[in-house]
Amino acid sequence: MQPDSTVDLQKALSERILILDGAMGTTIRGYELSEADARGEEFKSNEEDLLNNGDILSLTRPDVISDIHKRFYEAGSDIVETNTFSGTTLSQSEFFVEDPRKAGDGARKDPEFFDREVVNNPFLQDLVWRLNVESAKLCREQADQISNETGRQRYVAGAIGPMTVSLTNLADPNDPAFRSVNFDQVKNSYTHQIKALIEGGVDILMVETIFDSLNAKAALVACQEVLDESPNKLPIIISAAVGLGGETMISAQKGEALWNAVAHVNPLAVGLNCSLGPDLMKPFLQDLDKCATTALSCYPNAGLPNPLAPTGFDLEPTHMADFMTEFADSGLLNLAGGCCGNTPEHIAAIAQAVQGKEPRKVPTLEK
Repeated sequence: MQPDSTVDLQKALSERILILDGAMGTTIRGYELSEADARGEEFKSNEEDLLNNGDILSLTRPDVISDIHKRFYEAGSDIVETNTFSGTTLSQSEFFVEDPRKAGDGARKDPEFFDREVVNNPFLQDLVWRLNVESAKLCREQADQISNETGRQRYVAGAIGPMTVSLTNLADPNDPAFRSVNFDQVKNSYTHQIKALIEGGVDILMVETIFDSLNAKAALVACQEVLDESPNKLPIIISAAVGLGGETMISAQKGEALWNAVAHVNPLAVGLNCSLGPDLMKPFLQDLDKCATTALSCYPNAGLPNPLAPTGFDLEPTHMADFMTEFADSGLLNLAGGCCGNTPEHIAAIAQAVQGKEPRKVPTLEK
């Protein structure tokens, strides 16, 4: 971990638009890995297929994950995320234990079911701890190497994804009050991940692809509680996903409401990622720009999914560069990158397009 990452990053953000990385899953596809590659020796007898579990490759194919990090740094990324988007006990339970949501009503409505079978499962806790620590170390190694080679500091962001369970959205249409998990179970699962990421040496905690602000709230409470007890006071970046129309999050929350829900954390940056592509993001970015008294980030999908496209998404590097140039010229960017469908080539195009452009000026607003 870099000792003064917050101060260094704040200074850099005031001077230029920083570059984030692209899509881990999309880039993994280019290596044409098999199910056997994903399983490795350790997990070759696992009951569930693991090829769709990109996070596990940090343990079974660290060479691939390390190479992807290297390629994104070489493409111009100042900040690269760890391969831990699904790196919680709750998310990994879908691959390593029977999906708790398939259990009978009696089991899944037991308040202690997720604590007993998932969040505090000793096997999952050990596996997920290793996954996060090793993922952070892989990214840290590449960041330090290119920093030393180029003389420009690069950073590691611990990726903290939204989970596949929701505290806001109903889990059973026949029982609107029922939720698969409670707040403390989600928070405790995030706490476990965050501690492991810090041990692995990350510079930033990135709570991203937020579709449920209550899940994000649990992650942010976990961040605060862990950092309060840690000598490493890491900065936090918060990034939401917007839905059809581009003006609200998938759970129908608008930009100002999101900012009011997370402002108390004093994040290094807040912004958008993933979603439906950059063209529908601008209204939400403009909404955030008016109220967010911190840096603004944007790393969209490369358009909509398209199975006929080489990356699985519509937009090519030049298209993404054009959109990010428009956002930069509109004064909406402090951090720019790409989510699903964005390869190192996309990031290189974005980095070149926004080079030399003025970063957004963080407003000072009356309370």
